[in-house]
Amino acid sequence: MSKTVYIGMTADIMHPGLINIIEEGTKHGEVMVGLLTDKAIAEYKRLPYLSFEQRKMVVENIKGVTKVVAQEEWDYAPNLLKYKPDVMLHGDDWVKGAQEKYRNLAYKTMKEIGGEVIEVAYTTGINSTDLVESTKTIGTTPQVRLKALRRLINSKPIVRILESHSGLTGLIAETTVVEKGGKRVEFDGMWSSSLTDSTSKGKPDIEAVHITSRLHSLTDMLECTTKPIIYDGDTGGKIEHFAFTVRTLERNGISAVIIEDKVGLKKNSLFGTSVPQTQDTIEGFSDKIKSGKRAQITEDFMIIARIESLILGKTVTHALERAMAYIKAGADGIMIHSKEKSGEDIFEFVNKFRALDTTTPIVVVPSTYNHITEEEFEKLGVNIVIYANHMLRSSYPAMQNVAKSILENGRSLEAADACMSIKEILELIPGTK
Repeated sequence: MSKTVYIGMTADIMHPGLINIIEEGTKHGEVMVGLLTDKAIAEYKRLPYLSFEQRKMVVENIKGVTKVVAQEEWDYAPNLLKYKPDVMLHGDDWVKGAQEKYRNLAYKTMKEIGGEVIEVAYTTGINSTDLVESTKTIGTTPQVRLKALRRLINSKPIVRILESHSGLTGLIAETTVVEKGGKRVEFDGMWSSSLTDSTSKGKPDIEAVHITSRLHSLTDMLECTTKPIIYDGDTGGKIEHFAFTVRTLERNGISAVIIEDKVGLKKNSLFGTSVPQTQDTIEGFSDKIKSGKRAQITEDFMIIARIESLILGKTVTHALERAMAYIKAGADGIMIHSKEKSGEDIFEFVNKFRALDTTTPIVVVPSTYNHITEEEFEKLGVNIVIYANHMLRSSYPAMQNVAKSILENGRSLEAADACMSIKEILELIPGTK
């Protein structure tokens, strides 16, 4: 009887290194590939460009592969215990670094089941992470970007979105990465805020900037990034116009639009009841959601309903009634908004919402209750956290301080330490060299 050889891989981009290890595996028996799911990958690195089913189809058709099974965790041990292979094959690139602990667990597990681990020399000159990074210079397609948000929601415990109002801020959201506990932590997408877009244009946040103008800012971001974008649609405008907005955003590869259940001249929600603000009727806003859902072409585009009840001093029960009605009307997600610093009303809403609905995505924008961590939101049952205005709020004081320094000193020397060098600026933008 032929031995079973287990090889775990992500297979986002097939390269000679992966073919080599599969060929090596065939020398020892029948190759079973443990293909990491989107969820397993997203916990440690960027979501793969291809979906699990697409990657599975590719790997199944590689010569030498007998069977492909899902590996639900970065840790190999659960699958090794489940399938009990005679041999596990892995490249020797896991001896040190973030994967070392999984190497130790794999050796321990294979010993328990009476198998062996064989390490093969890592193929020099090939780095899958570098290959993925290089694909960013090629860009992405509207269809791939459009689908990405739903994939992220299904794959990650919490989706992290950063406000962006320009190509430059888009690059920051695209490329900023930190290493925490052996995991790659980054932003998953961008929030095209009407507040920051209008403010960057020197205009008030009252829906004064038409979607045609806002599309210029979106295009700047779309041209230099690959991550999904959520569009701040304010009230959505007239119901007759909202259908065209949906079509326009979907055609450009935007993943979702969030619209708020208010009518009349838009006033920023954080003003609360200090300025006149009128909430739409449940029937009126539900009709707007239905109109948008009828207009979209793909199943991937999302219309998320933003509930303003808590902003306007109404109860959690009031907000819940609206949430259930909007979901019935076709909303793909619920954004609950609040200006209270404690965040207690958000916790109450989400707890009660999850008792009624365990699947519909929930979005929060912790601008005022910013002491609450992503881990706390994850445990609560929140799916998306939007950092809604921080790029603009941080850039303005920095630029103002530099401008003041130049005026006060009659030269720019004193401001130099607060500025990037020209060389760094030139290296920041891809294709400048």
